[in-house]
Amino acid sequence: MNSSSSQYRIIAVCTGNICRSPMAELMLAEAVAAARLPGVTVDSAGITDYEAGRPIDPRAARILAAHNISSASHVAREWRHEWFRTRELILALDVDHYGWLRQAAPDEAALGNIRMLRSFDPAVAGRDPLDQGIEDPWYGGHADFESTWDLIHAAVPGILAHVRSVLPQAAGTL
Repeated sequence: MNSSSSQYRIIAVCTGNICRSPMAELMLAEAVAAARLPGVTVDSAGITDYEAGRPIDPRAARILAAHNISSASHVAREWRHEWFRTRELILALDVDHYGWLRQAAPDEAALGNIRMLRSFDPAVAGRDPLDQGIEDPWYGGHADFESTWDLIHAAVPGILAHVRSVLPQAAGTL
């Protein structure tokens, strides 16, 4: 945990920040709140500015709403280099995001904070990052967004367990 902050900050990163990363952000934020993990915040960004300023994709919003998670306040934004220093866990949604983040990382500490989101899913945890990606549902239909939900959902318990392990004071909250 960053010694200059009492917060543990997680950021989910995809391409444009309108599908996968906001879904991950909002799902994780909901899980963190339900787990009552103090000082943990979650946000998201895209590695490009293609969609900056736009709302979440309506198909992603529908999947989240079906699970009682609001996405109304989401506005897409581009990754900012200083976030390497202010985020303790940087979650890449696919291998291209992972590679981009690792190339852009300013130092070993930042590299150590970058993980594939699905590296926390027990079904693929020990596999190569190439096997841990979540394909972009933007090109597909409803089933692709459902699949994205399922893949993110499978990793959430592992992410929460990781956070508890680095925040000992939070371990007794559940």
